[in-house]
Amino acid sequence: MNVAPDVFQAVYATILDRDTRHDGIYYVGIVTTGIYCRPSCRSRTPRPENVRVYTSIETAVQAGFRACKRCRPDNPDRHGPDAKIAHDVTAWIAARYAENVTLATIASAFNISPYHLQRVYKRMTGNSPAKQLLATRIERAKQLLVAGEHSIAEIAGAVGFRSVSHFSSVFKKTVGCAPHEYREVI
Repeated sequence: MNVAPDVFQAVYATILDRDTRHDGIYYVGIVTTGIYCRPSCRSRTPRPENVRVYTSIETAVQAGFRACKRCRPDNPDRHGPDAKIAHDVTAWIAARYAENVTLATIASAFNISPYHLQRVYKRMTGNSPAKQLLATRIERAKQLLVAGEHSIAEIAGAVGFRSVSHFSSVFKKTVGCAPHEYREVI
């Protein structure tokens, strides 16, 4: 697809910025590799003269390009595989927050390296998996404290803390008051 030079410069700027806002709106064909990518693909940045812009997957394929295996532009998820990983990890944490969860445990569940998981999750959500786990545990603890049916020791165990003192310390640091104070105020 031929585009005006000023439009091409704007498109190329999104490639340089790895801007996800344009994923699914247009695709970038790389002449030297024969692949097409999302504008946000994390692969090596192509030279401007090697870039072709396509408005659909079909036109990129008709032009002889194949899908990138890194950004998977043919994946129906608008934001690609990284957004799916972040979404799935958040759901996994919500389902297993009470267990002994580590970064290695989560990474193993998704068959990816802990380093890659940490980097992708942080880039997509702004939080680390550990912070998400802590936030999930604290939110559940708040719900149980408000319900008032369990002791603080039972709640600490139910949300994944091994000791009541550690739970109380983390809760106070995160919420601003001790668990028993939170229960009394709410």
